Amino acid sequence: MAYVINDDCTACGSCIDECPVDAISEGDIYVIDPEVCTDCGSCADVCPVDAIDPE
Repeated sequence: MAYVINDDCTACGSCIDECPVDAISEGDIYVIDPEVCTDCGSCADVCPVDAIDPE
């Protein structure tokens, strides 16, 4: 089960550096590729606005 980024995302970039498998893509709202995500939760742990949740 992958993590997803919701509309609360502020595109701050803190999650990108934490992802060990480069599953996060930049944009107005960042996106996590569910095929690449390993469900480690590192991105959710560092998100300052709690915009990342388990799917």
